[in-house]
Amino acid sequence: MTLLQAIILGVVEGLTEFLPVSSTGHQTIVAKMMGLTIDDPSITSFIAVIQVGAIAALIIYLRKDIIRLARAWFRGLFRAEHRADIDHRLAWLTIAGSVPIVLAGVLGRDLIKGPLRSLWVVAIGLIVWGIVMWIAEGVAKQTRAERDLTLRDVLIIGAAQALALIPGVSRSGATISAGLMLGYRRAEVTRLGFLLGIPALAGAAVLETPDALSGGVGWVPTLVGTVVSFVVAYFSVAWMLRFVARHTIRVFVWYRWALGVGLVVALSAGWLSAT
Repeated sequence: MTLLQAIILGVVEGLTEFLPVSSTGHQTIVAKMMGLTIDDPSITSFIAVIQVGAIAALIIYLRKDIIRLARAWFRGLFRAEHRADIDHRLAWLTIAGSVPIVLAGVLGRDLIKGPLRSLWVVAIGLIVWGIVMWIAEGVAKQTRAERDLTLRDVLIIGAAQALALIPGVSRSGATISAGLMLGYRRAEVTRLGFLLGIPALAGAAVLETPDALSGGVGWVPTLVGTVVSFVVAYFSVAWMLRFVARHTIRVFVWYRWALGVGLVVALSAGWLSAT
């Protein structure tokens, strides 16, 4: 992998990780267009590792929320009177909601790095989950707030996030859709989805780092891609949280459908190969 390819993939990661358009899908498409072998373990590992930049950007941007929840969680562990604190409860729910995608990522690692890397999967994921997102906005009541979150609800949202391991679905698209269908406010469930994504992104990066550094990519392109991802992701997170406070996510659906259909045409015409 050249440094230019690493920079491009870093930009793509930073731009798409927190938008409901599927970062993995976009990484797969762009890598294929640059002539990289998308089912090469070193390439898939590189894509997972540069998410560290996106994680760091997210943690820095949401640091006040993370510190608040962490303090409440620790206080509740050692002092019974703090266990009724809403933030202590939310901290536990955030941990619980992270479990489904962590389990799915570990158990389905070979599947994720193999058959699901097909561009046909990406195209179908973009189109089909776009339909889910459109329906979610249509039924959204947005009458429930973060304080109304229950274990059942957070596990449903976490399970939806696990579906984002399928390229083309999108973590934020999955969590926002599930939250809207459960009646939660768009902005609050978007922030919750971002928090739920931290353990998943970090876990994937830890698992894949050895392959990325020892394989055909190397540490220099990996470091460059990670830094670029961090810078771009920080602005992407900030923009997304402001956007969902005032707008629906249906604008992303139109983009997903256009890209998905375009991908189907390119694959059917033989302009791109699926793997």
